[in-house]
Amino acid sequence: MMRLRARVRSFDPSIQLLMVNQFGINLGFYMLMPYLADHLAHGLGLAAWAVGLVLGVRNLSQQGMFWLGGTLADRIGYKPMILAGCTLRTGAFVLLAFADTLPALIIASAATGFAGALFNPAVRAYLAQGAGDRRVEAFATFNVFYQAGILLGPLVGLALLALDFRLVCAVSAVVFGVLALVQARALPARRPAPDPQRTSGWRGIATDWRTIARNRPFVLFSAAMAGSYLLAFQTYLALPLQARTVVGDESGTAMGVIFAVSALVAVAGQLRLTDWARTRLDPPKAIAIGLTVMGCAFLPLLPGPHHSAHGVAARLGLGGLVVCAALLAAGSALLYPFEMDTLVRLSGERLVATYYGAYSTVSGIAVAVGNLAVGSLFDLAARTDAPWLPWTALAVLGFACAAALTGLRRSGHLHPASQAVLVPAKA
Repeated sequence: MMRLRARVRSFDPSIQLLMVNQFGINLGFYMLMPYLADHLAHGLGLAAWAVGLVLGVRNLSQQGMFWLGGTLADRIGYKPMILAGCTLRTGAFVLLAFADTLPALIIASAATGFAGALFNPAVRAYLAQGAGDRRVEAFATFNVFYQAGILLGPLVGLALLALDFRLVCAVSAVVFGVLALVQARALPARRPAPDPQRTSGWRGIATDWRTIARNRPFVLFSAAMAGSYLLAFQTYLALPLQARTVVGDESGTAMGVIFAVSALVAVAGQLRLTDWARTRLDPPKAIAIGLTVMGCAFLPLLPGPHHSAHGVAARLGLGGLVVCAALLAAGSALLYPFEMDTLVRLSGERLVATYYGAYSTVSGIAVAVGNLAVGSLFDLAARTDAPWLPWTALAVLGFACAAALTGLRRSGHLHPASQAVLVPAKA
């Protein structure tokens, strides 16, 4: 804790505010979202397909619109998009509290996702600009706040849910409303330096996107890293499926422990892992090692058990899940600051928010498509009595991503691009 406090104080107040802001964002979001599906299915009595539709719309409106949020941040400024996203999510959560028809729920869900698409690229671009040559340290500290929100959010939400789901929505909305107000008053305005070669309007936006699409190092890096997001998402897909297989109806409690372990590993280990890697590794090598660790995370699940178990077998099965979650969190924590820094370097410190938005959109598509493949592998494993199949595939994916990063590093594709100066906008 002393290390974290000292690290936070070493940054500019605006960067400190962004870190607290991200804690609040995740606190408010994860206070509500883990319990939304149950509310839709049991509180409102929606059919399973309708629950899937509402949740799918939220994911699509966020992942699919990151590119737009990043583009707007580079055009309008970072602060306006952060404020717009927090304000929109405030209204969306209020609507979720009272919506009881499918159209209203879809609108609220879409607004919730689009809000994230507005502020996420802007926050990261602002942080990268404000931290300067301390980007790796800044993103490492930022991730501690990020993970702390994920850890505490569900616990707060669970306590409020004992009273009423609408109270959960109301408190989540208040969190985002307060964030919007505080940042409106205290967050200095920042935007990229004016570019005399940039064209305004839709023609200019199209030019920006052609520039990104032609940035071969960025495209290759995005492709190589897309698998890491699919691996990290298995905490929400493959691990719960395995927990249900191993312990049956007690899987909810087991997953609570697994989520807590995952967040605690990231919170407790982030700064130590980053400081260790900064003194011993170059950024691409740190990322490759992180991907390798994520691939290794699935190896403890290969031996089983692969069916409902009791006693020692059940404990061993749960132990494998906990180890998997811990290694996934450690690998993600190791690579994350260097990944964010690499994106800025590959952008040449120009159109940073747009690059972040494009990168997030690619990652979101990879997760959506990859989850279909993972689900199909689970079905195939059940039909062919090959329970090791999905875990082997996920491990191989992690190792393949690490090999791809190593190849890009050795071929020189991850060298910094030419840099442009970014300056704060006048308030």
